[in-house]
Amino acid sequence: MEHKIRVLVAKPGLDGHDRGAKVIARALRDAGMEVIYTGIQQTPEMIVEAALQEDVDVIGLSILSGAHMTLLPRVMQLLREQGMDDVLVVAGGIISDDDARVLKMQYGIAEVYGPGASTLEIARFIQERCATKA
Repeated sequence: MEHKIRVLVAKPGLDGHDRGAKVIARALRDAGMEVIYTGIQQTPEMIVEAALQEDVDVIGLSILSGAHMTLLPRVMQLLREQGMDDVLVVAGGIISDDDARVLKMQYGIAEVYGPGASTLEIARFIQERCATKA
């Protein structure tokens, strides 16, 4: 039996807009992944604890509030502290190109997607990255 990719989709911070996160969660589910959606207004600690409990391969963070340069690095720090360096982390939302570069190069976010990103492209990226880990 083939291992299903387990993805945690989370909305860090006080952002209450979750339509994009739900669209991504549905698209990943349709692509054959097992998706756990945590809902809105999650702290970095809650996200990492859920990822640990659910034994996920991937965390998808959706953020529109502008707090991405605080919340996303904190998630990455907590993952390292838990020894979860092998979890693939992707982000999406309203994130400038400059901030996206910093999140990727300095903090280890694998990819950052903006509004209008192709759900097929996101699913393919996750599948390819998880296939190379297996």
